[in-house]
Amino acid sequence: MSGSQPMDCSRRAVLAGGVALAASRAFAAPSAPMALIAGTYAQEGGKGLYTLTRSGSGWSVDPSVPPIRNISFGTRSSRLGLSYLVSEGDKGSLDVFDRGYASVAERATRGSGPCHVALSADGSALAAANYSSGDVAVWAIDPATGLPRGEAQLLKHTGSGPNADRQAGPHAHWVGFTKDLHWLHSVDLGADAIFAHAYDASAQKAGETKIAYRAPAGSGPRHLARHPRLPVCYLASELSNTLTVLAAATDGTFRSIDTMPTLPAGFTGHSQVAHIAINAAGTRLYISNRGHNSVAVFALAPDGGARLLQHAPSGGDWPRFFLLIEEQGEMLVANERSGTVARLSIGSDGRLRPEPGVVAVPGVVFLALK
Repeated sequence: MSGSQPMDCSRRAVLAGGVALAASRAFAAPSAPMALIAGTYAQEGGKGLYTLTRSGSGWSVDPSVPPIRNISFGTRSSRLGLSYLVSEGDKGSLDVFDRGYASVAERATRGSGPCHVALSADGSALAAANYSSGDVAVWAIDPATGLPRGEAQLLKHTGSGPNADRQAGPHAHWVGFTKDLHWLHSVDLGADAIFAHAYDASAQKAGETKIAYRAPAGSGPRHLARHPRLPVCYLASELSNTLTVLAAATDGTFRSIDTMPTLPAGFTGHSQVAHIAINAAGTRLYISNRGHNSVAVFALAPDGGARLLQHAPSGGDWPRFFLLIEEQGEMLVANERSGTVARLSIGSDGRLRPEPGVVAVPGVVFLALK
């Protein structure tokens, strides 16, 4: 996966808070002063998990916690205060931490290169996407302790695509349960598909798997975001640099409504889509472009349609992730290759504006409210 709350529509290493809306909703509200966690890749200079603390109008960086390394994604239980973080490696692991980020449990993901994790809306189930091995791990969650029960159930993807370098086999990149817990969706970059796994909440097991959506060959779908109110989802495709609007059906399938580029007309350089998120009101969608080094802003219509509004500079190189902090009117962008976190203010119209106060966080790939 060159170049990265589970969402209702429901790699490398870092920590933070979610996809899209995922990022701003998966974690509990922070206490004052506001603090964030930043996950980093060791191979790119990251020393572990860092804390970012609000300092005036900007942010300061505190020393890292070295043992917490190569966390590629995470989510959190707001009820129990536990963080579920996936560590990307040949032998993938799910690590569970308490509020002070002391380890309380570790589980094998039974695959390699886990890059995304999602908790069901009721906190009873958790899933992780293993990118390198192309499969999905699923656990039932103990309601009293919040810990994953036993060994993960493994759901194997199949398929490939025309891009020999990136699509020789399946590469699961995103997972998310539907709010009603009837379906677990997984987005696969290598198979050019979204899979739907029927989920039995009473048995706490996934059952039959089917293709929920067949993406265009070679598009390399990466992440999915669900509209907060409408039966509409938005698919970010890494290899084609496109945003696809999907109608979501109750049988777990999707139908394409519209597809549009995430890059400006005339741009010919190399770029790859990364993160996607929607604001709480469901009126603006944001998607980062690694290479073009921008965040594209789309207006969402009352029917869920999307229209490009703006390309804002990401404030660094290779924006893998961003975190919406709507109550502060800002977005923080994790620029992986420059090792910086940049601030963008969010205007009343949802447009972004660069702000001073870039901070250095080597190898940063994930951000979340602490």
